Amino acid sequence: MEEHGERLEVDPKENIVISRRSFFGSLMLIGSAGMGAILAVPVLRYVLYPLYAKSSNTVWSLIGKMEHFSDLSKPMMAPLDLKQIDGWREVDSSQTVYVTKSAEGDMKVLSSICPHMGCTIAWREGHDDFYCPCHGSVFERDGKHVSGPSPRGMDPLPNKAEDGNLLVKFEYFRENVPNREVLS
Repeated sequence: MEEHGERLEVDPKENIVISRRSFFGSLMLIGSAGMGAILAVPVLRYVLYPLYAKSSNTVWSLIGKMEHFSDLSKPMMAPLDLKQIDGWREVDSSQTVYVTKSAEGDMKVLSSICPHMGCTIAWREGHDDFYCPCHGSVFERDGKHVSGPSPRGMDPLPNKAEDGNLLVKFEYFRENVPNREVLS
């Protein structure tokens, strides 16, 4: 090959020779990798789903009839049966809440889980307050923090009256932080 009077020499070692067999082998390899990637997407979504799925505990749970709570002189403990869907698992659990009346006379539902380390808070009738037996936190009748290591007061829960029933949406909160952070 000559170009402008100069002769260019091509080294025969630099020539790439592709046989028909290696071309189709490479084509099959690329096609197989592409099909594997396409089939792997749904499998990976299935396997990784629990990592990205949020817990769906947005169901309103029945506490009881409103007439049971009409004349509360002290907070009343009420059990809850919860169904929580978390990833692939459906978990049936039970929690307790306290139903009390606010200073204005409205129903107030408080979580019985201590905001400090997650122990179960008890109502002390003789002292007219809530008490955490694990680390000694004390709370007023309306859930306000009085003393002890708890960083905040008892956590109020969303509640509503519907068809003569008191319903609550139970939520879990991050422990040992001063502000309420809903986990689920």
